[in-house]
Amino acid sequence: MSSTYYFAIVGTNDSPLYETELGVQRDESKYLNQFIVHAALDLVDDAQFMSTACYLKIVDRYNDWNVSAYVTPSNTRLMLLHEAKADDAIRLFFTDCHELYLKTLLNPFYEPNTLIQSQAFDTKVNVLAKKYLF
Repeated sequence: MSSTYYFAIVGTNDSPLYETELGVQRDESKYLNQFIVHAALDLVDDAQFMSTACYLKIVDRYNDWNVSAYVTPSNTRLMLLHEAKADDAIRLFFTDCHELYLKTLLNPFYEPNTLIQSQAFDTKVNVLAKKYLF
């Protein structure tokens, strides 16, 4: 089964810090994916106050797509648009991506809430996606 995932890290000021499409790449759906994920931000804000956990599971649905979210203690949101339901795998993916994001924040050359343009970060996210999602 060839699945498509759209992963985004959204900063505290609701601007995307990192985004990538994992799996089968479809250029025609790139902007639709961005729209669906950013439309779910309000639902993430509501859900984060109803739960003490960082992983909020599925917060929104659009047709056959699900939006899962993970909120860091600093209010950075990790968002995943996906078709399949695999809660444990997605939770582990988010946990490892959060750790990777923390390592990026510890870099003295990275300024918080700016775009993550590191090729190494992108490669590691793709490795984590292959490990947990595919």
